[in-house]
Amino acid sequence: MLNIPILLDRLCYRQPSFLVDAITEHAAGQRLVAVKNVTVNEEFFQGHFPGAPVLPGVMMLESLSQVAAMLLLHREGAPPNTRVYLRGVNDAKFRRQVVPGDQLRLEVTLGRRRTTLARAQGLALVGDQVVAEAELLLGLVADQTHIHESAIVHPGAQVGQGTTIGAHACIGPHVRIGRNCRIGASAVVDGWTEVGDDTEIFPFGSIGLAPQDLKYQGEPTRLVIGTRNIFREFVTINRGTRGGGGVTTIGDGNVFMAYVHVAHDCTVGDQTIFGPHATLGGHVAVESYANISAGSAVHQFCRVGQHGFIGGYSVITKDALPFARTVGSRPARIFGANTVGLMRRGFTPDVVAKLKRSFRYLLQSKLNTTRALQQIEQDQSLACAEVQNLIDFIRSSQRGVILRRASRRAEEVVADE
Repeated sequence: MLNIPILLDRLCYRQPSFLVDAITEHAAGQRLVAVKNVTVNEEFFQGHFPGAPVLPGVMMLESLSQVAAMLLLHREGAPPNTRVYLRGVNDAKFRRQVVPGDQLRLEVTLGRRRTTLARAQGLALVGDQVVAEAELLLGLVADQTHIHESAIVHPGAQVGQGTTIGAHACIGPHVRIGRNCRIGASAVVDGWTEVGDDTEIFPFGSIGLAPQDLKYQGEPTRLVIGTRNIFREFVTINRGTRGGGGVTTIGDGNVFMAYVHVAHDCTVGDQTIFGPHATLGGHVAVESYANISAGSAVHQFCRVGQHGFIGGYSVITKDALPFARTVGSRPARIFGANTVGLMRRGFTPDVVAKLKRSFRYLLQSKLNTTRALQQIEQDQSLACAEVQNLIDFIRSSQRGVILRRASRRAEEVVADE
């Protein structure tokens, strides 16, 4: 059996849609006959031509190219990681129009071939009448993907070009891995999981497995991971649940150090850092550029604001403010603005000063939270996007925010560290 989507994913420069509906005849390495049903809802008919839809000739050539690619890739002795490029078209002839309602029969016969080049003769028919024919020149390029012989990669999985999969790794049937990724030895990537380009999963990582929620009944929920992420040894990332929206989302450029756990339905932004053993409960949202230090835990349904810093072994049971240092477990307290982190990220001294003054209103004044926010808004000298983000974060909180000021003794201890 030929798996049309998986084989056509290795045809480079193809159109976004598949133009092959079914295979009717197949002589491996010699001839392949396929069918394309031409329907009026095809996207290209909107402009070709309005009121008189006609199948463009280039789409017929694209259909023949897709059939030729499958014939090349599914022949005996074909390298397992070969990719196909359409290099040229010779002697193309179009003999009649193809309109919605027609069924194209696509016949491709493989001709002479070398290691990196092959010729194929393509014929498109409607009924017994030839509507198009051409000789296709196809290039074959070896993929740099390397899969260790002991790794278990399901045939349904999609692995991008240049990706390396280590010894004894296990990749499930619904997994899509991008280009130039590295999957370490004995790592497991399973479930309906998408892994972006240039991501590295170190040995023994567990990515995309079922959530640890007793209400989960095996429904096909998802995990979506962006690009350039690093998952160190023994990191566990669970996919979503139906009740939580069905998806766990990881952004771009994040670092998850050893033994980090991200539970179901969490949302993690970009450029975050998780120290060893940091843990997110279900439904947690961590905004971009946040830093959650070693051993810290964030309770279910909490948020960690952008550029926020969570100190080591802290317990977060309410929303942790953006741009702030939050440290402690009984309870967690605010240690002012995350000055060092903000300066490292390129914030100007003026913005940092405005955030510091805003935190003084919230933590050191005699005003309650509502009046403190009003005072910050009325103080025109504090006007900037970062201060407004802080105000919006507090007002949108569902669980409440951490606004307990650190004691002088606690400030001295943190300073000593």
